[in-house]
Amino acid sequence: MPSLLHFGEDDFLRCRFALSPLWETQEVVRTLKRTERHGYHARWLRGIGAAADGLDLSALWLLMPRRGHSPDWLCPPPIGPAAGFEEEIAAVRAADPVAARADTARSLADTPGALRSARGRAWLADPERMVRELANALEAVWHALVEPHWPRLRALLEADIAFHSRRLAEVGLGGLLPEINRRFGWHAGTLTVEYQGEHERHLGGQGLVLMPSVFVWPDVVSTFEPPWQPTLVYPARGIGGLWTEPAGDAPGALVRLLGRGRAAVLTALAEPASTTALAHRLGLAPSSVSAQLTTLRDAGLLVGRRYGHQVLYERTPLGMALTAGTPHD
Repeated sequence: MPSLLHFGEDDFLRCRFALSPLWETQEVVRTLKRTERHGYHARWLRGIGAAADGLDLSALWLLMPRRGHSPDWLCPPPIGPAAGFEEEIAAVRAADPVAARADTARSLADTPGALRSARGRAWLADPERMVRELANALEAVWHALVEPHWPRLRALLEADIAFHSRRLAEVGLGGLLPEINRRFGWHAGTLTVEYQGEHERHLGGQGLVLMPSVFVWPDVVSTFEPPWQPTLVYPARGIGGLWTEPAGDAPGALVRLLGRGRAAVLTALAEPASTTALAHRLGLAPSSVSAQLTTLRDAGLLVGRRYGHQVLYERTPLGMALTAGTPHD
């Protein structure tokens, strides 16, 4: 049976896109445990192997059953369209220990023997300590495995949001959702999610958060339990090329026309990206990239659009024609 999310009239007004560094941190932990997720991330996994070996992930893995409930308090839906990790982990540390205990007990019950384990009993006896311990574990994963790569990850997530935001304007929510993932269906105000588990929820005016994820592939997550805002997490577009080496130099003809710096920036905008992401990708100072972006925008070769706290730049049709029509020397 699929999961079902029923939309009311007010829910259409409260749908939004978001991304979450905390979510990616949690999913990194899950990916390290599940070899079926390794395909797209093999290169990255080789690079972080030593750092991952230096972390004790056993506490987090205990709350990630193959089938069953993972605690919502430990990784709630994003609190804003572009919240930073520090803001999100502060919310985790502020979790109500009583509610966290009940949520954790439900998760432990889905892993054989976990409720009776020494760690499980200790958590349930002292939920305040449990909250601190698990928040510390997530923060360690963030700093060691995710933060160094966050500019690249965020650029991909922002590009996904930019693309699907345009499609939302073109085809509406009912047309967009089946495009996002083959498991999603839409009929008469109800979203169906064909995947493991069975769940039914009326959104009740809370709307829906649409959240792309790098590390959730090949899975999807269809909702969070009340009182959390319903959230749909899906694999981001373009993860197949996430860990590939940067594209080669800009074509010689484009360099001669625009100059090396501007040509490099325009060539790198195969997907929408922020100034910070482009600077990281090209190995340039953000101030230098910002100046090149301004010139390219003034020349009509790209446009900037604001998404939350970020401005994403993308090529205009003229910019696309220039990059597509200049053969490499």
